[in-house]
Amino acid sequence: MKAGIIGLPNVGKSTLFNCLSNSKAHSANFPFCTIEPNIGKVNVPDERLNRLKTLVNPKQTVPANIEIVDIAGLVKGASKGEGLGNQFLANIRETDALIHVLRCFEDSNITHVENTIDPLRDKEIVDLELQIKDLEIVDKQIDKILKKLRAGYKDDVKFLLVLEKIKNKLEKSENLRTLALDKDENNLIKDLNFLTLKPILYVCNVSIKDLNFGNSYTDKIHQIVSNENSEMLTLAVSLEAEIFEIEDFYDRQSFLNEYQIKQPASLSLINKAYKLLNMQTFFTVGEKEVKAWTIQIGWNAQKAAGVIHSDFEKGFIRSEVISYVDYLKYESEARIKEAGKLRVEGKEYIVRDGDIMHFRFNV
Repeated sequence: MKAGIIGLPNVGKSTLFNCLSNSKAHSANFPFCTIEPNIGKVNVPDERLNRLKTLVNPKQTVPANIEIVDIAGLVKGASKGEGLGNQFLANIRETDALIHVLRCFEDSNITHVENTIDPLRDKEIVDLELQIKDLEIVDKQIDKILKKLRAGYKDDVKFLLVLEKIKNKLEKSENLRTLALDKDENNLIKDLNFLTLKPILYVCNVSIKDLNFGNSYTDKIHQIVSNENSEMLTLAVSLEAEIFEIEDFYDRQSFLNEYQIKQPASLSLINKAYKLLNMQTFFTVGEKEVKAWTIQIGWNAQKAAGVIHSDFEKGFIRSEVISYVDYLKYESEARIKEAGKLRVEGKEYIVRDGDIMHFRFNV
């Protein structure tokens, strides 16, 4: 599962990517510094993993992770090939969720591709280009279905109705994530991979002085995204970059204290991206290893077992489940069993976030 960082050129995407992924993607004060997408695996911060590590004292601890993709900046006309448009849109299509960085600070030393600071306009530029591309997909699909209907095929009538509903939405310059679709309708269109249907987190990049209370720019963005079935996070990318450069733990804590920050905002962003991707975590716990495993919310035990190994899924017999809260309370599997808190669950058990699981299988 991938979350793609998008936005206009030169708004702080690559700098943010470096903070998230410990990568060294090139960033500079000019448009199209990024051409090929940078991809990094990002560990998901989880205090539960640290608590389990303290209790079990394993030889190694392995966190959950997600992929973050730093995608080249978009400009007006991208849907028609302007700038790096076609490549940009193709890279977005390969992601599962979007992190849209919006510049919400003034600084004459940092150029803006549109020459003025207006995050609402910037958002509309990106939205429009994605909407145009989605509209192209819809029109092609409608043409195909109409040809089938004229030839006497009637099976795609419902699909056509959904596409017409989508087209109507896009022609109003509205993103598809605001469109109410039922389960059947979503299943009909899932393979079309619409760009404006992807879940999105808007990141308002502010100056350090505006970090705690935001500014007029972030207020406007908040009003817009609250009606769009999306989320918003305010951070100062320049400050995150400074934090990232401090390697010594105590020096970093001192720096955070100076700015009255509990933790870098980039850690909150990672957790938000994790949820945006509809992901959750279960744990396996043993003396050799305590490990966080990533699965989709709603997966059953058998499917979750396959994340560890395909044989676990094929030969699934049962799962032994301990809640994270019970593990903290009783502190060992022996005590948990004595208290009757170890549950035996079958293949259809829906895994809960934080479950500690052991799978029995036979192949």
